[in-house]
Amino acid sequence: MDRVHLIAEVLSKAAGGDFPAVDGSWQRVEPWRPGVEGVVAFTGHAYLAVDDDVSDGTLGSLSPDGFGGASNPRLVSRLAGTGWIDALDIILVARGTGGEPTLVPRSDLRNHPRAQHATSVRSDVTTFGYAAPDDHTLVTLSTGLGGLPEVGLETDRDKDHVGADVVRDALTLIPEGEVVVAACAPGNARALRAFLSAGFEPVASVQLWRPER
Repeated sequence: MDRVHLIAEVLSKAAGGDFPAVDGSWQRVEPWRPGVEGVVAFTGHAYLAVDDDVSDGTLGSLSPDGFGGASNPRLVSRLAGTGWIDALDIILVARGTGGEPTLVPRSDLRNHPRAQHATSVRSDVTTFGYAAPDDHTLVTLSTGLGGLPEVGLETDRDKDHVGADVVRDALTLIPEGEVVVAACAPGNARALRAFLSAGFEPVASVQLWRPER
């Protein structure tokens, strides 16, 4: 039986209202995906997923803490080196609803920029959309943060889809009651409102990078 990653555990607990202690501390965990590192920060508690070529002493010297220090741009830049750094995102959680999916597999959307981005930081990415071939609404379902199911989406601007309805349709792809996560940039207010309207709740922040040290 595969071991559940600590980040999956804490996010699943947060989905039930059980959060890490607000003590200002930080904790080191192993990366959940090879080649991708990151910081997951809750209120007053942070987790640094960093490979073992960085010593505990080096991490400590960068002054991480659970009150914002672990997400300090200088710390992230130091750990990423010359590698790619993603935006700071809000982590949202919900539970799958199961049922009869409205969305269908859409392999023709595989080259969509959002699908390509998902592939660069997540595993087992599958693309879904609506059945009409001229509808380019995209939903990605992947193995994401901590190994949990993760969804992403982009609506077709030429269609009349409401973002919250697309999110609700995405939740039917997840078995009923199973925790699912989404990451959303704070400035993407339209997407954030859609996730919140569909029942997702914000629990933490995440910033990912692909290190080149």
